[in-house]
Amino acid sequence: MVVPKHIAIIMDGNGRWAEKRGLPKIMGHKQGVESIKKAVQACIKFGVKYLTLYAFSTENWLRPRKEVEGLFKLLENFLDSQFQIFHKNNVRLRIIGDRGRIAPFLRKKIEQAEKDTESYNSLVLNIALSYGARQEIVSAVKNISEDVKKGSVETSDVDEKLFSEYLYTKDCPDPDLLIRTSGEMRISNFLLWQISYAEFYVTTKLWPDFGEKDLKIAIEEYDNRERRYGK
Repeated sequence: MVVPKHIAIIMDGNGRWAEKRGLPKIMGHKQGVESIKKAVQACIKFGVKYLTLYAFSTENWLRPRKEVEGLFKLLENFLDSQFQIFHKNNVRLRIIGDRGRIAPFLRKKIEQAEKDTESYNSLVLNIALSYGARQEIVSAVKNISEDVKKGSVETSDVDEKLFSEYLYTKDCPDPDLLIRTSGEMRISNFLLWQISYAEFYVTTKLWPDFGEKDLKIAIEEYDNRERRYGK
């Protein structure tokens, strides 16, 4: 079976999972964290080398303040209490996105977690936090423009390869497979540049219900695709 080197997942459906059970939305997000742990372990088992998870978009800042605070509290708790999952499984953690709006104390925790796992190589886990693909692309354009002004980059040097080096995912290959849970047929401003030739797989499973078997089904579907890259 051909296994994708890089899988990206839009983790959708936490709120609906909680609503179906008459629970507060934050309980759906808590269960979603459990699915993240399952996905990490399953990716290592199947031989996936990069996993990028869409956790919190730039648009999600518009959600009710209580929900936003709850989401970031979950991240804080995850870094404090579940960090052994990275050490135990040799997983490198990277947070991609705009950190400017994240509380300083949490940014320090993130930076420390990244430093502590930077030598691990079983799996690179990218968590897209305060992330928006349009914002990422605009930021890359601005940074390239600044480097052109400084003379460190020539206009003639700007091509797809160089542009990719200015993105948050500069050290990762582009995703081979994009998975979206909950049945929604949207990209939702996620990795617009990087998924140009990714295979899409949409499942009606809500993210808290997504487990190892579901990931295997997605990989098997990927294995049956013929990737032609427009040729």
